[in-house]
Amino acid sequence: MDVEFSEEQQEIRRALRDALDKQSDSPAVRAAMVTEHGFDPKVWRRLCGQTGLAGLGIPEEYGGVGLTFAEVVIALEEMGRTLFPSPFLASSVMAASAVLHSGDEAACAEILPGIAEGTTLATLAVAEPGSRDVSEVSLTATATPSGEHRLDGVKTHVLDGVAADLVLVAARLDGQVALFAVAGDAAGLTRTQLPVLDQTRHQARLDFDNTPARLLGTPGADTAAVLERVRQLTEIAVAAESVGGAGRCLDMTVEYSKIRVQFGRAIGSFQALKHRCADMYVQLETSRSALYYAAWAATEAEAAGLDVDPDAPGAGELPVMAPLAMTTATAAYRAIAEETIQLHGGVGFTWEHDAHLYLKRATTSALLFGDRTHQRERIAALAGI
Repeated sequence: MDVEFSEEQQEIRRALRDALDKQSDSPAVRAAMVTEHGFDPKVWRRLCGQTGLAGLGIPEEYGGVGLTFAEVVIALEEMGRTLFPSPFLASSVMAASAVLHSGDEAACAEILPGIAEGTTLATLAVAEPGSRDVSEVSLTATATPSGEHRLDGVKTHVLDGVAADLVLVAARLDGQVALFAVAGDAAGLTRTQLPVLDQTRHQARLDFDNTPARLLGTPGADTAAVLERVRQLTEIAVAAESVGGAGRCLDMTVEYSKIRVQFGRAIGSFQALKHRCADMYVQLETSRSALYYAAWAATEAEAAGLDVDPDAPGAGELPVMAPLAMTTATAAYRAIAEETIQLHGGVGFTWEHDAHLYLKRATTSALLFGDRTHQRERIAALAGI
């Protein structure tokens, strides 16, 4: 296991940080998050054109850059640092991974180039109202005599569900889990924006009423394995965003402690504040270590495909490391964001300061895959405890 990033990977980080510092500063984030879709399409297309952002993890044969999941993690960490509002997580991670692993070559050739280019915005709809686990699938699909499929049911908390041009839907066909592609403007599909705590990441409710859909891959265990792999990659992606955001919160706090003067001296010189910043640093580095180990495991697993030997180095650890990295990182993010507000004093509680934006992202990220108790139960079960 190589725990150091290569010079090429470091250059990717520097290039993305430079671009995001220019395109996703505080005024830009605040302006984008209150728009209909929650992000600026012009900025998204510009970044995709300049950096190949949307296609980093998509193979070259499908129009992508063809890098590993490690580079995707680097990008997500940098996007989390600036709270960049974009469809990257939904489209380039969740939807692209689902299509890529579906085994449907025709779908890959048709769908992935648009996602890689940033011109097709896709998302994945799995969670349903009342389900404790996002992997529970009850939405049903039926097949007509002509071979066409129709969907009925409801999906909720779909990331960028209103903005998406294409929705990949997990449903049951003849009792088996299946994956379907639905056009964003399909007949019978009603998309409703949900009120959200974190305005930098929009979510939607999708209602399907005899909605035409295209079957991807093979229903059954294969599709269930695809959705599980997508979940693992998404958990690591959320961890990467969280590490980036938590790092930015710590930087803001340290910077503020150097310039805020109280009792004739910078508050950063007080031992109590030093201790609290040190605790924030330890939490950040703990979550960063878990993230990078999980990213390495994901890279090994992606190279091995879906049929991973559970005893294989790295790849076999992905099922446990993915949720572990996410719960560790989101918990640290929440704690660090709260401390950031506290240590900024009165200004930290104002709307004008960005600290509350990071706290809202930290809070909602921790709940994307269910409550913390459920997540820990899942980790324990995966670890055989």
